[in-house]
Amino acid sequence: MKLCYVTDRRALAGPAGEQIRLLLETIDRAARAGVHWIQIREKDLSGRVMSELVREAVSRVPAGCRIIVNDRLDVAWTTGAAGVHLGERSLPVAEAKGFLRERPISAEFLVGASVHSVEAARAAERLGADYIVFGPVYATPSKARFGEPQGIERLAEVCERARVPVIAIGGITAESAGECVHAGAAGIAAIRLFQEAKDLAALVRQLRC
Repeated sequence: MKLCYVTDRRALAGPAGEQIRLLLETIDRAARAGVHWIQIREKDLSGRVMSELVREAVSRVPAGCRIIVNDRLDVAWTTGAAGVHLGERSLPVAEAKGFLRERPISAEFLVGASVHSVEAARAAERLGADYIVFGPVYATPSKARFGEPQGIERLAEVCERARVPVIAIGGITAESAGECVHAGAAGIAAIRLFQEAKDLAALVRQLRC
């Protein structure tokens, strides 16, 4: 099961002026615990600050952990990140793929896409997405703007029809992660599950069982 920690520094406990430091510490813990991907999703940061954050994160994580940048292909391309994750209002997948064909980095550089329907999943796949993130599977505050939870049956439908790995997101807990994998998901992505864990290493061991 792929485990993806999606960052949200503003939800970290501590002074606002120390949020970047606290986030890097959390990224360190997640990487050491065995999380496979860390998606840096700090959309409000300037390009310069985001670049500095991503470079520092890339320098800290072990080889088995991949840093994915949300939305900012330019930042991902110039900082040594392992990929970019695109939302439905981000740069289109096809344009990102075209950019990378002209400026190749690595055959392992990933372009992922967030989708909220079977149709969107198939479209992202046709345009060249290397993986898709589908949700929200369960109710969660961070995905409330996308409407009602999709549910496990819809996740299973997307997984059955997709030819690329599907990562489930939205309200996933340690207890429901197995249900998502049983439905066909290649892994799970979450903010609070990882960011608020009291013992990240124990959580990762539990999820991998």
